[in-house]
Amino acid sequence: MEERKVLYSAIQPTNNLTIGNLIGAIKNWTNLQNDYDCFFAIANMHAITVRQVPADLRQKTLSMLALYLACGIDPEKCTMYVQSHVPAHAELCWVLNSFTYVGEMERMTQFKDKSARHAENINMGLMDYPVLMAADILLYQTDVVPVGLDQRQHVEIARDIAQRFNNIYTPTFKIPEALYMKVGAKINDLLDPSKKMSKSAENPNGSIFLSDDRDTIIRKFKRAVTDSGSEVKFDPENKAGVSNLLTIYSVFTGKTIAEAEADFAGKGYGDFKLAVGEAVADKLAPIQKEQEKLLADKSYLEGVLRSGAERAAHTANKTLAKVYKKIGFYQL
Repeated sequence: MEERKVLYSAIQPTNNLTIGNLIGAIKNWTNLQNDYDCFFAIANMHAITVRQVPADLRQKTLSMLALYLACGIDPEKCTMYVQSHVPAHAELCWVLNSFTYVGEMERMTQFKDKSARHAENINMGLMDYPVLMAADILLYQTDVVPVGLDQRQHVEIARDIAQRFNNIYTPTFKIPEALYMKVGAKINDLLDPSKKMSKSAENPNGSIFLSDDRDTIIRKFKRAVTDSGSEVKFDPENKAGVSNLLTIYSVFTGKTIAEAEADFAGKGYGDFKLAVGEAVADKLAPIQKEQEKLLADKSYLEGVLRSGAERAAHTANKTLAKVYKKIGFYQL
């Protein structure tokens, strides 16, 4: 039987995830786990490059795991773990720092963006973020990393660092490939449809968070931007708000855009926005209920994390030992 390719992905346990994260990442993961040997991390080490409230970070870590599970990610099929539970991430990051150039880090888009947003806290962790991400990926001899276009730079720098190390020594790391998911649905902000829906948007009313209750979801959709017309028609250029809502309705009902348009032929925007809100709330309700149930069973969640950390460490430590040998570290 052919050995399955290794896939690595991670999400920070900060801010609430949005329906965009659900569609763009987590739902894809539930499909990918059947085809790849998957490592899914909760990236709490990346999270502290921006100040966190310690108790919140701990709680959000468990909430993130419960959400993964509630969405159908199976701990029997893939390895789910917390990044800081596998010390090899930090250890390999330190080694890779010696194979990464300052100029490369200064050019990273995310460093520039986050430095602008957090001018009072431009720390080394913020600059070193891509090297830690490279360590995350390379530790598991990863074949593919599912990414959006905005994350492409991080996979490219991981490839550059791996190739540099391999050229100086002998082939040690697999060179990872970016796996660009089919653009199913790009979910945009409800109040500014020209922007992607974001978990860190300045105005939370433009985003639907996976933790929003039914009333909040419907209230936000009722306030969503449309246009001065009255026709529910998919036309991203001239009717960005309506097109965004049609996309969301299509994703959450399983209907095509044409079927969605037909559902609202002759109906006003008020009815349309209410129907979109209800479709989203209906789909999120069982996920939220399952997440709540899982959070009530802390020992089960900790068991999943313990088992995941052991499996992840087993693979990660093999790579780290190989790296330490190549660079000349004396090992006992």
